[in-house]
Amino acid sequence: MEKILVTGANGFVGQALVKILAQRGYPVIATGRGVSRFPAEDQLVRYYAADISHPFELQQIVEQEKPAVIVHCAAMSQVDECEQRQKEAHSINVEATARLLLDAEEHAGFFIFLSTDFVFDGEKGSYTEEDTVNPISWYGHTKLEAEAIVQTAEIPWAIVRTCLVYGLAPEGGRSSIFSWIKNSLEEGKTIKVVDDQYRTPTYVNDLVAGILLLIEQKKTGIWHISGEEFFTPYKMAREIAQIGGWKEELLERVTADTFKQAGKRPARTGFDISKAQKELGYLPGSFGAIAKELLRK
Repeated sequence: MEKILVTGANGFVGQALVKILAQRGYPVIATGRGVSRFPAEDQLVRYYAADISHPFELQQIVEQEKPAVIVHCAAMSQVDECEQRQKEAHSINVEATARLLLDAEEHAGFFIFLSTDFVFDGEKGSYTEEDTVNPISWYGHTKLEAEAIVQTAEIPWAIVRTCLVYGLAPEGGRSSIFSWIKNSLEEGKTIKVVDDQYRTPTYVNDLVAGILLLIEQKKTGIWHISGEEFFTPYKMAREIAQIGGWKEELLERVTADTFKQAGKRPARTGFDISKAQKELGYLPGSFGAIAKELLRK
């Protein structure tokens, strides 16, 4: 089995990806900030603590391990944080990607970059891979700049754009929208939830299954990998409340204008995933069925 390097392995998507790759028998080189969040007994996962903004830390790992595939998940992805710390966001999201790509060209055979629906302005929604990009936040701008760099690669590459990734938060990991809603309802807390931002929410396990399909089929180009159904966060929250038997009165329906946020969010994104369905055989689950399964855990 070919060796796969995953950056951002301690993150929400990275942890799920490393887990599925190891389950499938791939030797995984996992890199991330801080200590490993993977079981020590997992023989297929070798973990390196690495700061991707450091000019040489990842280079040394790639040079030593010579992975066949690199999946670049590491990023500064909090929209407001990117807006407030633009130089740092550019260093992590753009400059580190450019350096890693150079290392990949020298030592690997396939480069996969994880991107976002925030490369679009949100005027249209249901975006295809061919639609015009026009980010309205610094986060979206940095991811688009990194996409442009990846497209210059001298080795085969794929860009995976995804949208509002959810699931149960892994131990020590940042909470996803699903965990935040579930925990708030369980604790009887009233929460304000936006009802004027439309997305196609993506179950984290569906996303990593899509990435696995790209690895196994060596498919190149840009891919939209998300859920199929359109939801606002408020609609997601109502469905979670109904399935879990919690009080819907705890959910306060608000608009994006309610919050003072540094970074602008597109009003309507979400993806047309027909390319991934037809050409990869990608099949996401329905939000209701996934929510039922997650709430049983």
